[in-house]
This record gives sequence, C-alpha cells and structure tokens, in this order.
Amino acid sequence: MEVQEQDTRKRRPELFSLVFVFIFLFGLAAFSLCLASEFQKAKGKDLKWDGESCYLPENHAFGLGTAALVCVSVAQIIGNVVICRGFLKTNKTGTTPFCVCLLLFSWISFAVAVTLISIGASMNREQRYGKGWLNRECYLVKDGVFAASGVLCVTSLAAVLGAFASNVKSSLQVETKNKIHTNNV
Repeated sequence: MEVQEQDTRKRRPELFSLVFVFIFLFGLAAFSLCLASEFQKAKGKDLKWDGESCYLPENHAFGLGTAALVCVSVAQIIGNVVICRGFLKTNKTGTTPFCVCLLLFSWISFAVAVTLISIGASMNREQRYGKGWLNRECYLVKDGVFAASGVLCVTSLAAVLGAFASNVKSSLQVETKNKIHTNNV
C-alpha cells in the first residue's frame, strides 16, 4: 500500500503541471484567435447595398471565432472538472472561499466572453440580400469586441488556474500534515 501512495505522490506534480500547461496553452490559443478575429472581421467596405437590402460575405472571423470558442470552452471545462474532482476526492480539505470565488468569477467571465465571441462570429457569417443577420438588416461587429472577449478568455482561465493552484496547495498541505502526523506516531 505504501508503494502505491508513493507512486501517486510522484505522479501528482506531473499531472498538475500537465493540466496547468494544457489550460494555459488553450487560453493562449483562444486569446490569439480572438485577436485574429478582430483583424479579420467584416468592415464597412465589405457591405454591399442594392437599394433595398444589404449583403455581407462570410469572412475568416467566423471560423477564427468558432475556434476561439472551442479553445476557451475546452480549457474551462477541463479546468473545472479537474478542480471539482479534487474537491470530491479530498474530503479532508475543505473548499476555500477564495477558490470558490475564483471559480464563480471564472464562470461569469467565461459566460460574457462566450456571448461576445458567439455574437461576433455569427455576425461574420454570410448575410444575404433580404435576410441579414437580425430583422433583415446587416450588422457589423464593433471595434474591440473580439479583443475584449480575448481578454475575458484570459481572465476566465487565469481565475481557473488560480483556483486550481489554490486547490492543489491546500491538498498538498493536508498530505504533508498527515505525513508528519503519521511519522510522529
């Protein structure tokens, strides 16, 4: 039994760093894709008007925004699954209010970022004559919407990483206390 405990303790830092790097890379990818979407979005010069209705061609911002949505969603879900799994596994460690606040903040930031990216990406799909995006009118994404959503993606995933780090720290402290206690007895 002691051999298994030592093996899991040795693998645990590797797992923590792997999850940390995974979330960081997906967050960086989401941020980069949001910035690329900002530069690739439809502009006023792309708008065509036939006197009654408008037309906007689909551009790369739709695909880039969709990829950003996938990246930030995967990172958010994986991060929260790992954190919640840690909460359920370690019944000796209580959830800290700081960790819970970070998780709540991350989900709020995530929800706003996903909303902005989704709306911005859908506005960059083809808007045909007479169909438009909403109410048969063509809409353009305002400057800074994709950039702001990229910052929100980074903020959301930074909060997830902070919650993850505080959860890891508290579980390692309990293991260390238990180890010291069993060695003293």
